[in-house]
Amino acid sequence: MADGVGAGLGGAASGSEPAGDPGAPGTDGPSAAVAQLLLLAAAEQERDPGAAGVDAGVVLRAAGAAGLDAGVVEAAEAAGVVRPAGGRLCLVDPRWARTVYAAAPRARRRAAHRLLADAFEAELCAAPGASRAGRPDQADEPDGAREGDRYALPLLYHRASAAEGPAPGLGDELAAAAGAAAGPRRRPTHPERAAAYARSAELAVAEGPRAVRLTAAADHARLGGLPDRAGELLDAAGREDLTDAVRGAAELVRGRLALGDGPVADARETLLLAAELLAPHDPPRSLAARLAAMEAAWAMGDAAAYLEALDHPSARTDPDQRLAEYRAGMSAVMHGRLHAGRQRLRGYLANGRTEATDDPDRLLHAGVAALVVGDLVAACRINSRALALARARGPYILVPQALEHLAYGELRAGRHARARAHAEDGLRTALDTGQRNTAAHHHAILALAASVEGDPDAVAEHATAAERVAAPHGLVQAATLAQWARARADLGRGRVPEAAARLGPLVGPGPRSGHFAVRMLAIPCFVEASARAGQPGAARAAVAEFAGWAAQGADPQAPAQLARCQALLAGPEECEPFFATALACHDRADGDFERGRTLLLYGAWLRRRRRPGEARGRLRDALVSFERGGALGWATQARAELRATGEAGAQEPPGPLALLTPQQLRIARCVAEGATNREVALRLSVSPRTVDHHLRNVFAALGVRSRVELSRLVDRAEKTAAHP
Repeated sequence: MADGVGAGLGGAASGSEPAGDPGAPGTDGPSAAVAQLLLLAAAEQERDPGAAGVDAGVVLRAAGAAGLDAGVVEAAEAAGVVRPAGGRLCLVDPRWARTVYAAAPRARRRAAHRLLADAFEAELCAAPGASRAGRPDQADEPDGAREGDRYALPLLYHRASAAEGPAPGLGDELAAAAGAAAGPRRRPTHPERAAAYARSAELAVAEGPRAVRLTAAADHARLGGLPDRAGELLDAAGREDLTDAVRGAAELVRGRLALGDGPVADARETLLLAAELLAPHDPPRSLAARLAAMEAAWAMGDAAAYLEALDHPSARTDPDQRLAEYRAGMSAVMHGRLHAGRQRLRGYLANGRTEATDDPDRLLHAGVAALVVGDLVAACRINSRALALARARGPYILVPQALEHLAYGELRAGRHARARAHAEDGLRTALDTGQRNTAAHHHAILALAASVEGDPDAVAEHATAAERVAAPHGLVQAATLAQWARARADLGRGRVPEAAARLGPLVGPGPRSGHFAVRMLAIPCFVEASARAGQPGAARAAVAEFAGWAAQGADPQAPAQLARCQALLAGPEECEPFFATALACHDRADGDFERGRTLLLYGAWLRRRRRPGEARGRLRDALVSFERGGALGWATQARAELRATGEAGAQEPPGPLALLTPQQLRIARCVAEGATNREVALRLSVSPRTVDHHLRNVFAALGVRSRVELSRLVDRAEKTAAHP
């Protein structure tokens, strides 16, 4: 029988070489023997399209049954179509294998699957604990921890793929294997289970089983990071006669796909529809749909929509008491009962089982709760565990989300370099799994990290990338974070009017306001920008609101930031005690960056009060804080302020700029960036007349006659210093 199958396989492979395919390893295509091997490998890859190659032992056993000798692997490697690695055959270009598989007639594809089924049957018989009948001997390992378990699903898949017509019994068996709990020796991947469910649907006769299996296949494709395949399977399910229960399950998958890549308002409506359809039939999945709708509303920045999903009557009968406690705490917080809500959430987190769970979804909820109560240590720990579990056990689609939550927690804790590293990883995995919305959030986090590190080009690049998706998809949170990053970059470069203009809409009320969960975090930047721009009145109402929020203990940095804001808005005699309070609060919380900002503002205030000795001490501390926290752009500001106190820093101004006084140098650099005299005055907290006076002296010292000539000279001198 094997010889006959092998002959059919050889004819399929040798006749299926697509001329001129861009993925082909050679102009004439592979040899017939190599093409046979490639067809077998491609048929096995169809079973698990997300896997890194195929099991070399199984494919070679099937190849031997087809009459191929052992040298075919070397020939395939020499032809550039496969690469052996660690007991697996990795397809160098999967497009070539898919083309060979698609071009082969169905009968010959079935022959390849039959050979692979026989190969897996042989592996099953040879597995420890297998009985003489070729089935695992359950008496050997009664808990199901049998080596043969790893072959059950592959064997059934290839048998089903070799079937020549409808085979309801075989389809039922394959669907049951795809839905069974994973064994301890091997966990089927989500793409593998998606392929099994899809194949079992093809073997079904009745519409009901087909629809159920296609929907299950779509969900596993989504979880495996294959959104396009998930969409195809949902479309196929939609052509069946669906019951409300199945339609609800399909809409849940569709809504989750849109949540990852699509307008989140549409995702929310789809998820709410799924919750309604599922409520009478599957309450746990109905609740899952409402939780996903809450996530969509959060991304939209719509607090009312979030509460609508959270407080719906059908969601109040949650049998999971721990999840009910989480929801009750979030409901109280969103209704403005901050103290009561955070108490509930702290109780939820205090339960040791919250972090002991192996469910990444539950851990992500716990991570959100930790961020809301301001326990940043717990937030980072919990999200790190969620990331580890998602990577080790799946679903892979949760990896970029766990990285997003982890990066955000690191940002809140002031560890910007760690946040950047997590967001860079998250961006790659989000794009790999087709989740552009999650990628936009990672771009926004990267923009925020770059605004601390002093890289304006990176800020602009990542903020633009975030906004490019945020605008059409309604991602208010990502858009708010991107604008905050742009404003903070402006503030770090001394462009205070621009920063104040960007931040005003984000922290104020009205339709153009920012995300409800980000407003308070951005207020300290807004107050600093407004005060330094000479517009303190606009910031006073924001500080009053921030004071109430800081008292809730939701952010360890908030007490110090509040005192700093009060110092910026206070009169000359009241300013210094507020700065002292801010520094005392910083001593009780982590975060070099925020401490450095307070020291920089305090040192600049002391310098303007003609207390250069005291100013230098504060500014040196600010410089150390910025350098330790990687805030290089802000460190430049601290050095400039130090020079303005008369301290000759380690980095003297380059070339002809050494002729200038520290204050003249600061003014020259601002003018070279294109600032007007009034803008320079605002940046340096001096009068326009003082700027005009110093600028005339700068022109005389450097021998230039215009602002254009000054800009060219400064640019040339600093480029020479950077690349001597």
